[in-house]
Amino acid sequence: MQKNRNRTGMLPSRVVGSALASLLVVGLPGCDSLLGVTNPASVEADDLNNPALAEALYFGALGRFECAYVNQVIVVSLLTEELINSSNWAPIRPYALRQQDIESTTGGCPDGRNSNATGAYSPLQQARFLAEDGAARIEAFDAAVVSNREEMIGWLEGYAGYATLLLGEGWCEMAFDGGPLQSRQESFQLAETRFSSALDRATSLNNDELRNTALVGRARARLNQGNLSGAASDAEQVTEGFVREAVYATVSGGRENRIANYHNLNRYVTVNWMEYGNLMLGDVPDPRVPVEDTGGLGQSGNVPFWAQLKYEGAGSAIPIASWAEAQLILAEARPEEAEAAINRLRAAQGLPAYEPSGDHIADVLEERRRQLFLEGHRHNDMLRHDLPFPTGANHMGEFRGNVTCLPLPLQERENNQNIS
Repeated sequence: MQKNRNRTGMLPSRVVGSALASLLVVGLPGCDSLLGVTNPASVEADDLNNPALAEALYFGALGRFECAYVNQVIVVSLLTEELINSSNWAPIRPYALRQQDIESTTGGCPDGRNSNATGAYSPLQQARFLAEDGAARIEAFDAAVVSNREEMIGWLEGYAGYATLLLGEGWCEMAFDGGPLQSRQESFQLAETRFSSALDRATSLNNDELRNTALVGRARARLNQGNLSGAASDAEQVTEGFVREAVYATVSGGRENRIANYHNLNRYVTVNWMEYGNLMLGDVPDPRVPVEDTGGLGQSGNVPFWAQLKYEGAGSAIPIASWAEAQLILAEARPEEAEAAINRLRAAQGLPAYEPSGDHIADVLEERRRQLFLEGHRHNDMLRHDLPFPTGANHMGEFRGNVTCLPLPLQERENNQNIS
């Protein structure tokens, strides 16, 4: 499949300069080290209104999104038990057990390869803010001075859309920039607006990569809102083989794919072998869910360790948007085209043909569960279709809580004057 790679919170205005400074102190000959930089000092927000910093604003926002993205994939994979706890670490337990004390965590972007920190709220909010703020600042710069100005704005609008979309999908309710509570649907509407702006810019630029990325994002936002015709219309326009990825690099712990570190390296979590071990597709193992029984144990010493092989190492990229996802959106939104869409996707991967069971939604959700394994979709699929979350005691004999969508962090509630 064709792959298009990129380099890739609540941030009140008083800390904008400090947050951005940590992303601006490199000379930008490349972008692999942006998240490994420490903040030597804060800067005033007005200092960022400098056309010479346009690329720094752009790459800083994308880098923060990539950190947030892998953190969110880990979080929602724990909530849905794609990954299950195989450690004794306290930061993992609230997510693995879906307990209410999740409210006390906001997450971050740790630099260490052995970090057991869990959570994605703060980095997602930061990524959203940096993308929106960066787009506004770059748009104010003279196009004659800033090369690729329109492309940078379009991509920042798209990444703002994805950060907003992920916040809407993961949390029960949301607040942006100290504003009032918003419903999940309102978050999806805002994300759709961001994707539409990115799509308009992509069309004017004739930028197919940005166009495909925005189409998949908007199709997903529309599907979340129940706009099936709009979702299908966007999805069917996505170019076959398209993939937009979040890219990671083994230059520092903060720039690496944390799934490889959190799971494969440190064995804090294991693949849920009871649900994802030895999945078959007809008479052959399903290559979309590559896992293996290592014969070893997780970090706790008493849980079998099954390893995911989808991401080969800490430098492995993670899909953000893809033609594969678009085909499955189309299959869900247009039941009469589901068989054709799924078989197009399977044929492109050399997989056996799909034969409908008679339960359209169940078939599509099973295809999504396998095709989009460890890409952060299962949690929202379960919420959208009111699928039951596991209850009772888990594999470690610990009792699960009742969290499904994530509660808004206490830090947001206590510091946001519009929420009492």
